[in-house]
Amino acid sequence: MNADDLPKLRDELEAHGLWANKGLGQHFLLDLNISRRIARVAGDLAGRAVIEVGPGPGGLTRALLEAGAVVTAIEKDARFLPLLEPLIAWSEGRLRIVHGDALQADEAALLNGSRAAIISNLPYNVGTPLLVKWLKADAWRGDMTLMFQKEVAERIVAKPGSDAYGRLAVLAQAQCACRLEFVVPSRAFTPPPKIASAIVRLTDLAMPYADLDALERVTAAAFGQRRKMLRSALRALTPNAEALLLKAGLPPTARAEEIDQTGFRALADAWRANAA
Repeated sequence: MNADDLPKLRDELEAHGLWANKGLGQHFLLDLNISRRIARVAGDLAGRAVIEVGPGPGGLTRALLEAGAVVTAIEKDARFLPLLEPLIAWSEGRLRIVHGDALQADEAALLNGSRAAIISNLPYNVGTPLLVKWLKADAWRGDMTLMFQKEVAERIVAKPGSDAYGRLAVLAQAQCACRLEFVVPSRAFTPPPKIASAIVRLTDLAMPYADLDALERVTAAAFGQRRKMLRSALRALTPNAEALLLKAGLPPTARAEEIDQTGFRALADAWRANAA
């Protein structure tokens, strides 16, 4: 099976009179070589269940199917369904198209007990909330290979002390080992976005942190006023911020960007114990 045998994506878009919807954060990746590289980063896909969000005209979908994946593609924009539907027969039934909003999707029900990788060129305007949703997912979710705006990708993989380090890094790295695989220049897209994109690979930790809701709460407060010392920033969370920090073994004069994964886990545990 070779995706080069299919009609060119650019020709398909022109034939259907389609254009990117800025309101949906759409930028089309038409270069099949880049789509194939994304599929390779995700590992051996032969026979594997894959969730793809925002397939658009189907560039990455073609590469995933070519690699042997069994794809459930969730597409909000109905204009693209006629471009995706021919791929069902081409892939001998390994593609299922779901018309809907991925933020509202019940992936576990769609997969009917299967475990799936998530591989997507995410729409820019929903990339972060989708990632947080999936970090909280139960046993249906496998590893993730996702494209974000480059600055968002850098925030996901950031380490303490860096300018990019923040809430998203703490949440993602509480569940996954996060690696920025490669950068995709803006010129690779139609229309080209103002900034580059990047592929992030997220693989589940052997011992992920269980209470992501608590971690969300403490990081929202801590990084909400990141220039302040934690004893001040955490007052939005609790009036006893200094006692909470001491219970977590953290110096009250520290700032959020100085606290590593272990420190934030201890802080979330202390806050949850106080709230119980």
